[in-house]
Amino acid sequence: MHEMSLAQNVREIIEQAAIDQGFTRVRTVWLEIGRLSCVEPEAMRFCFASAMQGSVVEGAKLEIVDTPGWGRCAHCGHEAEIAQVYDACARCGSFGLQVMAGYAMRVKELEVE
Repeated sequence: MHEMSLAQNVREIIEQAAIDQGFTRVRTVWLEIGRLSCVEPEAMRFCFASAMQGSVVEGAKLEIVDTPGWGRCAHCGHEAEIAQVYDACARCGSFGLQVMAGYAMRVKELEVE
């Protein structure tokens, strides 16, 4: 399950932010997860709780922000929301959409003390 290594990376990012910004406790983490990122939100919730133990993030609430996939057709230039990387263009039906958004995961916001 790659969500565990991703959760551990999130912990490292937040711990570095705590050092840089001087906070000692995180109450809430908003994690933006793109629909095309291959990250399963429920698996991330499970792994998050485990990976944060013993850190400034232990006990923090996890809020997952779902972001849609977005692509541009290489053939006709149409831009639209996409559900899968290999979707066909809604306008012309061709394949080969360039993914423009929705494949990333990032720490969007923290509520800290």
